Amino acid sequence: MSDHATVKTQEQLAALFKQDLHTGVGRSVPHDSAAKHVTGEALYVDDRLEFPNQLHVYARISERAHARIRRIDTTPCYAIAGVALVITAQDVPGQLDIGAIAPGDPLLADGLVEYIGQPVLAVAADSLEHARQAAQAAIVEYQDLEPVLDVVEALRNHHFVLDSHTHQRGDADAALATAPHRLHGTLHIGGQEHFYLETQAASVMPSEDGGMLVHSSTQNPTEVQKLVAEVLGVSMNKIVIDTRRMGGGFGGKETQAAGPACLCAVIAHLTGRPTKMRLPRLEDMQITGKRHPFYVEYDVGFDDDGLLHGIKIDLAGNCGYSPDLSNSIVDRAMFHADNAYYLGDAVVNGHRCKTNLASNTAFRGFGGPQGMVAIEEIMDHIARTLGKDPLAVRKRNYYGTESRNVTHYYQTVEHNLLAEMTAKLEASSEYATRRAAIRAYNAKSPVLKKGLALTPVKFGISFTASFLNQAGALIHIYKDGSIHLNHGGTEMGQGLNTKVAQVVAEVFQVDIGQIQITATNTDKVPNTSPTAASSGADLNGKAAQNAALAIKQRLVDFAARHWQVSEEDVEFKNGQVRIRDQFLAFEDLIQQAYFGQVSLSATGFYRTPKIYYDRSQAKGRPFYYYAFGAACSEVLVDTLTGEYKLLRADILHDVGASLNPAIDMGQVEGGFVQGMGWLTTEELVWSDTGKLLTSGPASYKIPAVTDVPADLRVTLVENRKNSEDTVFHSKAVGEPPFMLAISVWCALKDAVASLADYRVQPHIDAPATPERVLWGVEQMRAASSKLQERSEEPNMTESP
Repeated sequence: MSDHATVKTQEQLAALFKQDLHTGVGRSVPHDSAAKHVTGEALYVDDRLEFPNQLHVYARISERAHARIRRIDTTPCYAIAGVALVITAQDVPGQLDIGAIAPGDPLLADGLVEYIGQPVLAVAADSLEHARQAAQAAIVEYQDLEPVLDVVEALRNHHFVLDSHTHQRGDADAALATAPHRLHGTLHIGGQEHFYLETQAASVMPSEDGGMLVHSSTQNPTEVQKLVAEVLGVSMNKIVIDTRRMGGGFGGKETQAAGPACLCAVIAHLTGRPTKMRLPRLEDMQITGKRHPFYVEYDVGFDDDGLLHGIKIDLAGNCGYSPDLSNSIVDRAMFHADNAYYLGDAVVNGHRCKTNLASNTAFRGFGGPQGMVAIEEIMDHIARTLGKDPLAVRKRNYYGTESRNVTHYYQTVEHNLLAEMTAKLEASSEYATRRAAIRAYNAKSPVLKKGLALTPVKFGISFTASFLNQAGALIHIYKDGSIHLNHGGTEMGQGLNTKVAQVVAEVFQVDIGQIQITATNTDKVPNTSPTAASSGADLNGKAAQNAALAIKQRLVDFAARHWQVSEEDVEFKNGQVRIRDQFLAFEDLIQQAYFGQVSLSATGFYRTPKIYYDRSQAKGRPFYYYAFGAACSEVLVDTLTGEYKLLRADILHDVGASLNPAIDMGQVEGGFVQGMGWLTTEELVWSDTGKLLTSGPASYKIPAVTDVPADLRVTLVENRKNSEDTVFHSKAVGEPPFMLAISVWCALKDAVASLADYRVQPHIDAPATPERVLWGVEQMRAASSKLQERSEEPNMTESP
């Protein structure tokens, strides 16, 4: 190469060095699999190539909510062509129980069934249809037992899966007794089906030495690894879990993906053949648990301005038949029973009620939404009683000064943005103007009524089980400059892999196209925490950043030695490396480092600091930080039918310094719509024998595109970095936006309350289906008549 060409190359590199990286942190980089999703090229478990001798599994499920199994006869199963094996609980070679934290979840029912839908036996055949036919041919005889199907009954009888827990501050009884005003109320909050597009699925290939390679649609690869090892009676190092992507999870694949994987593993172990199980939608909805329904009782005292003086809240989670994750879920409901408000003297009780239904499990928000719905109901109830605007009551109770910024579990609310964000959203949404216009509209409109509500969100970020707040990552740089990235998080459509790759791109200052994101794999990164609690980017992004920084420091050390410069003379930017006055392409430095025998591979690890919680004292700092949000929703209700429409939603959400604004915006929009579905159309209905009746899309109504308001205005809080040392000072965004939808539920009640001049709180349980809205309308008409009668009664204290 001539000197002139060398100079020209240096000029080009120098010019590139002056430019900014376009695919690093803070950029709206497209989801790494977006094109594959759209074209159908993205591979899921059921898309994997099958083997000639592959088996398909179908589970026979219980037809009783509570019964003893008197007899199982699997002989008729083998009359179906293609059947290779039928297994019951007695055929599991290792441990039968696959409970996530506490025992109670047998892989197959062992002498007792505890809900309609519980797997009793599993058939492996050469096709799913043959397996299904054979499973239905089995003879299962039961002796019925009395089921518990009602959460209130379970609460009254102390029929619990685990002990209750209490948060307490001050003397709530005394505060309630002396409060100027006092209210009591109850509320039922419905559950929610995850309705992931890809149902539960696993594919298992037996390997030598008794091992298994498991392709699982799971948010929790290490938990599946542990449970597969236990049901087989082998050590975890013989089991490898591979999860490239899920077709949605929302918490439903945190624990309940283990069942199909374990059934496949047992059958593969017993037959030596590759085995797959994908649940049909009907079976998926019957077998798996949902968001926990809650029953709430409250007793609240307040003054003439609506300021809380004392409060007692009982949160009864309907856990289903086993503990699953209910302990942590009810805990989080308790932690979020304040939402944005200083409760004063308070008692919050959390109960884990056992019912003969499928074991309810994690769902986006993990109990937090249920706790928030309860306190927002209370805020509305106070406002109606006092004849005040609910927003005024909410703002009056916000966390604020030093004497009013400690939660009922004794964590200080730091860096609180809610007052500022509420004021901004009030102005941008023209709340006051629209509130006046809606009152005027409702006064003239006898049938159609509008409602408006602005509600806040304060959501704690971290796993409530503190040991889960850890993550690992693995980075290799190959000698051509390409980068291999693996981390412990799982991709379920939320863009985690893209964000983590952006973090690595930012550290090395290379284009994200140089980074190959690989499937989450337990033999690359061990002991992974579940991708849940909105912590995926926080934990895995930080672990990947630490791994990248370790390699980068080695490169800086090498360059300083090799070119005899100081470390300060070595700088990475936009795919180039400046070494004092000389410029190299990143890949050229990598090649030089390889020849210089520099290690180009590193693991990274991260544990969240500052977190602790003393359960015996019900005190601590369970959350690293809080994410904030606010939403203003306007609805239109037909008071003759109870039908309604969301007209407009204004959202302001806090994501810190966003890693990827486009992905974060999508998470806010999607979370809001999913939350709206939970609180409006998504009603779970069981028969009086405990059978789920809403077990498919024909009867269970998730939001459609027409349910999204035509006027949806979403804004991310700008220029507000996370004050804590998170990855590039970003904030979690997976779960917090879900609770923004509480504004829709409150707006519906606001519209209905207009029928009684906003002076009576309508009792509308969640979800606020058209039927429940209509019942609320009837309540308000009756209440309005009573108010009218009272106003017309003569004042007996006056002289005639």
